[in-house]
Amino acid sequence: MASDPVGTGLVASLARPGGNVTGLSNQSAELAGKRLELLREVVPGLHALATIAEAGKPDSALEVSEVQVAARERGLEMTTPDIRRAADLVPAFEMLKGRAQGLYIVAGPLVNTNRARIHTLATAARLPTIYNAREFVEAGGLMSYGPNFLELWRRSADFVDKILRGAKPGDIPVEQPSKFDLVINLTTAKALGLTIPESFLLRSDEVIE
Repeated sequence: MASDPVGTGLVASLARPGGNVTGLSNQSAELAGKRLELLREVVPGLHALATIAEAGKPDSALEVSEVQVAARERGLEMTTPDIRRAADLVPAFEMLKGRAQGLYIVAGPLVNTNRARIHTLATAARLPTIYNAREFVEAGGLMSYGPNFLELWRRSADFVDKILRGAKPGDIPVEQPSKFDLVINLTTAKALGLTIPESFLLRSDEVIE
């Protein structure tokens, strides 16, 4: 699975991957604008945004670029601290105090491993956060919007089956998600002093209390 398999050069195209690679796209970068819209719904008057992403990762850089475009289109100021290792997280959040009203988290190995620490730092800084997967919200993050990863993992078994039966990976189209989940943590919302609109809760696929 990859965020943008074409943009990162893993495949030639989604329909005809070529080479010896195929799989699934989670479309994380493409969903940047949608996530910002959702964050603005629960953070009234949002005008200053920050992103937390692991520097040096091509797929993270692509998503940050999409967030920057979406932020500019909506008139949001944006700050992106340079984070290359876990030790950079605390200084990054110190820098964001007073400079951001919301936080967009770009998933990746460093971010995934340190999700509990990121939640603790975001809560201390009173920063509402949006992620790409429900696991972050289970750990205490405010909200997430992204593909249903369980469904994607199940689809990957079909790829394995086809290849074991002789299909060439480069001939199997890369699949995109068909189901997306919006998850919100009401306990975290209350801790941040946010009132979530009833219409937002009704649209959510899961509400954690």
